[in-house]
Amino acid sequence: MPSLKDLRNRITSVKSTQRITAAMKMVAAAKLRRAQEHALAARPYAERMEGMLRSLGDSSGIGSSPLLVGTGSDKTHLLVLISADRGLCGGFNISLMRGLREAIKLLQSEGKTVQLFIIGRKGVGLVRREFPDLIVEVAEDISKPSPSFEAASNIADSLIQRFNNDEFDSCTVFYNKFVSALTQTVTPQKLIPFSFAEDGAEPIVAASSAHEFEPSEEQILDELLPRNISMQIFKAMLESFASEQGARMTAMDNATRNAGDMINKLTLNYNRSRQAQITKELIEIISGAEAL
Repeated sequence: MPSLKDLRNRITSVKSTQRITAAMKMVAAAKLRRAQEHALAARPYAERMEGMLRSLGDSSGIGSSPLLVGTGSDKTHLLVLISADRGLCGGFNISLMRGLREAIKLLQSEGKTVQLFIIGRKGVGLVRREFPDLIVEVAEDISKPSPSFEAASNIADSLIQRFNNDEFDSCTVFYNKFVSALTQTVTPQKLIPFSFAEDGAEPIVAASSAHEFEPSEEQILDELLPRNISMQIFKAMLESFASEQGARMTAMDNATRNAGDMINKLTLNYNRSRQAQITKELIEIISGAEAL
């Protein structure tokens, strides 16, 4: 049975941990509000850009850009994982890893070659334990203090360069889509080649309408397709950052509550042990007095 000193030390330690988790919860809540605003603001622009590309592709007879139609092969798949750089965010990274693992196994069962581009320190650590041979590039600490379009553009440039060098045929990004502070959904989104089959997507221009483009549709597509990849990566980074803050706020709230419960139990044990010790000392004093 632990001594009174051990119980006091443990209560003090848990109280210190509780103060830390409560502070982290408040910081995550403050970051979540801004991150949520940025993520929600980026969605309409990204969706409209996809709709415009879909309309241009339809009106130009699908076009000839490899970023739009692909390489004609489906052998090599590059999977981009957007994870967190910091921990203490519950199952945020574990759920991402679970979704990535299922996608890898499915592609490998079909005889496909899989490559991995990992964004985020925690994702790098998780993937290196299971699929170290599949990693072709990593990027860490690019979302500090918050995601930037410049970082997304650099990642997009690296992907486009690898695609132009015939290193892969298809590229899909995996990220946690923000739903609420309590809910994040692992979402795969195909980046290369551009996906036309999007449920619920409304084209900006009807394919049957007659329009004149200046410059040509092909030139517009060549300009917008790389920009769209940058924008979709940026949107995924914003969604992931907001989801991370929501997951961290929830995890720290649970940790604070658990610490409070543990303090109550330890305090109860301490009081019982102290009462038992006092009773024992009183019995010894009374027994000694009676012996005299």
